[in-house]
Amino acid sequence: MAIQILSMLSKGDRFEGVLLCKTSDVKTSSNGSKYLDTTLCDRSMEINCKSWDWGDRTPPRPLSVVNVRAVANEYMGKLQLKIDFIEQADVSKANLSMLVPCAPEAPDDLFAEIYETIDEMEDDDIKLMAAAVVDMNKDKLRYWPAAVSFHHAMRGGLIYHTVSMLRAAKALLPLYPFLDKDLTCCGVIIHDICKIMELDAGELGLASEYTKEGLLLGHISMGTMYINSLAKELEIDKETALLLEHMVLSHHSEPDYGSPRRPMFAEAELLHHLDNLDARMFDMHHNISSIKEGEFTSYIRSLENRKLYRHKKFHE
Repeated sequence: MAIQILSMLSKGDRFEGVLLCKTSDVKTSSNGSKYLDTTLCDRSMEINCKSWDWGDRTPPRPLSVVNVRAVANEYMGKLQLKIDFIEQADVSKANLSMLVPCAPEAPDDLFAEIYETIDEMEDDDIKLMAAAVVDMNKDKLRYWPAAVSFHHAMRGGLIYHTVSMLRAAKALLPLYPFLDKDLTCCGVIIHDICKIMELDAGELGLASEYTKEGLLLGHISMGTMYINSLAKELEIDKETALLLEHMVLSHHSEPDYGSPRRPMFAEAELLHHLDNLDARMFDMHHNISSIKEGEFTSYIRSLENRKLYRHKKFHE
């Protein structure tokens, strides 16, 4: 019997069912023939797939639903699907809850945690900024991903990433009493907000590419301009606005990763490490979850091209 859930596949298994097409490209092999190179996924995982001798057929559209028949094999130690049949499916008849990778917690619960954090803020200007950013972007935050293909690239990934960072911040803040809690938590809430403008995502909650603004400016530059403009509109104290703008501007820390300034005060430094830690832990958990105990992952680009090992104490 053919398997219908990707996470249950092993080498040699047949798959038959409905999947979401995440990326789709027709490439040319060394012998000159065209082949389909696509990433398909369901809620459990995503997998690279190939259909050889593709010819001049039209490839499936990114972020569309497809019917698939395929066989699982391995390439460089990683599971892959060799497609025998693929065609566009009727999205209205698909169970999207089984297809789209989702944040493991409900949006309403995540919003409740954010608003609780805002309610606890004592600085009126910081509280006003944090509430305005969340309120103005709440509809899209319910389903927006945090990336195209790296950390938290799933429905609701952006708000889940934000709340995960807030939890880590609240755990660390008591260890460093000289840090300002309101400034730190507001920095977490606003730091990635312009990923909503950077990523081209629909209500499925997945992004297939970057917007024109995302490519030309990036979420860091757009986020800094957004906070600057909003601070003027809300008549927030100029020094407070400047600190928040710097936190957005510097949260990647390195110029090579989009930050023209490194963190220049402690809360900005903590924000960078919280962001980096949460992204890396997510990538590690996501990749290790896709292999069996005693196995190694393939090389992971977002983690300096390292292989990861799944030991017996790993928790799903």
